[in-house]
Amino acid sequence: MSILSLAPLAAPLALIGAGLVARGQKGIRPTKALEVSRWATVAALVIAVASALVLPFTGSATSPLLGAMEVGVSIRLDALSVIMMVLVAFVGTIVVQFSRNYMDGDPEQGRFMGQLCITVACVMLLVLSGNLVQLAVSWIMTSLAFDRLLVFYKDRPKARLAARKKFIVARIGDMCLIAAVVLVVSAFGTSDIAQILSSADGLTRAPDGVTLATFLFVVAAITKSAQFPTHGWLTEVMETPTPVSALLHAGIINAGGFLIVRMADVMVLSGSALHVLAMVGGFTALFGAIVMLTQTSVKVSLAWSTVSQMGFMLLQCGLGLFPLAVLHIVTHSLYKAHAFLSSGSVVEIARASWIPDATKPDAGRLALGLVMALALYGVIGALFGLSVQTPVQVFALGTILVMGLTFLFAQASTGKTSQYILVRILGTSVVVSVAYFALHGLSGLALGHMLPAPLQPDLWAVAIMVLAVVSFAVVTFLQIFQPSNATSSFWRAARVHAANGFYANTYFDRFVGALNRPAGSSN
Repeated sequence: MSILSLAPLAAPLALIGAGLVARGQKGIRPTKALEVSRWATVAALVIAVASALVLPFTGSATSPLLGAMEVGVSIRLDALSVIMMVLVAFVGTIVVQFSRNYMDGDPEQGRFMGQLCITVACVMLLVLSGNLVQLAVSWIMTSLAFDRLLVFYKDRPKARLAARKKFIVARIGDMCLIAAVVLVVSAFGTSDIAQILSSADGLTRAPDGVTLATFLFVVAAITKSAQFPTHGWLTEVMETPTPVSALLHAGIINAGGFLIVRMADVMVLSGSALHVLAMVGGFTALFGAIVMLTQTSVKVSLAWSTVSQMGFMLLQCGLGLFPLAVLHIVTHSLYKAHAFLSSGSVVEIARASWIPDATKPDAGRLALGLVMALALYGVIGALFGLSVQTPVQVFALGTILVMGLTFLFAQASTGKTSQYILVRILGTSVVVSVAYFALHGLSGLALGHMLPAPLQPDLWAVAIMVLAVVSFAVVTFLQIFQPSNATSSFWRAARVHAANGFYANTYFDRFVGALNRPAGSSN
């Protein structure tokens, strides 16, 4: 059984082996590189699926440590790790397969395929980590491996600038994570993640050093998931090949959320750290969503969408809704991988669905749409077990569904809308609502037994939830009313500022420029 528990390690090892072979293949259409990368990713996906199928029969377990003195490699198999393993393996397989055609004819295709495989392997080692030392090392390896993909075309100055900014942000996160690991290992006397979480689950207060460690985990997650004010690099890595963007936005960027969820039993020992995480995540979600609405470039708009979505995911973590955060990671990854890999056809799709002559929604109809959205949420939620005993955090996050439905109904109220359109929108709203609650139920069923319940909200938590609800309402308001006010001087000015990210990234650009200024220069 001990040997079998190490079987999932074969997946990242196969990817690393394939990566080393592929990187050495030169020339156009390197057949060997293409074949080893394809079969390694397929093998990793098969192993991941097999691990998920076996887990219900074997139960959660951690393999023996291949090392000594709390340092080495061990594999943790539980619901969280197998979900993430399957997700990483699936996205990796799709991205590598897409790259076969996308990079066709590039003389450096072999090196590119090899680096893709190595990066996916590092992410897989991260999500399978059975001990904190391995988690920290894999965290750093993932960042360094991906940096090589960001500057794959070294002659592009913007790519180099974005990679340099990411390098600075990532090293800050790395130092915080290492410090947090040292504090947690010292407090619990072990680096084994399962033992740490089991010990933390029985505590009512954080041991010495653990509260500081939770804040350091928060900083590490914020930097890894490109949260404000460290978000600037993510929106500027557009000069990398499209498969790199897909891998970043569908996989690597999720590492911050995974870290918080993995250490959930430790994180709930510090309500203050979770409050900070929720505030930063909630603000970033609002900030990113507003800026996204003003972008004209498809890929830049998708990047700002990722900034916003990662903020929403960390808001969920900060509110203690860890199963929903994992669900968000999975759904966002699948959507964003598809969005980037199909970004070339987005313009045609948008043109085909363009609705001309949009008029300002009538206030009465908009109010009716909100009432209908609330009614639909309440009725379908009740069918899925929503009640007064449901944690208030769930209702706060349910606002995003209500606002989304309101937006759909508001669209139906603009211009002349046929009865067929109204029925279709109502049907779509019902399907979306059912899917929303069904997926929430599945995430709770899969992960609820191993993750802590949300903390009883204090005054700070209530204030954060109120701000989150207001934020969702603001974004919905802008989506509905901004198009009809496009000619207004106020909206035009506001759009310019928003399109530039309210210049938050300018100061970071100056900081990076100062770091690279030649010694003795006065300018």
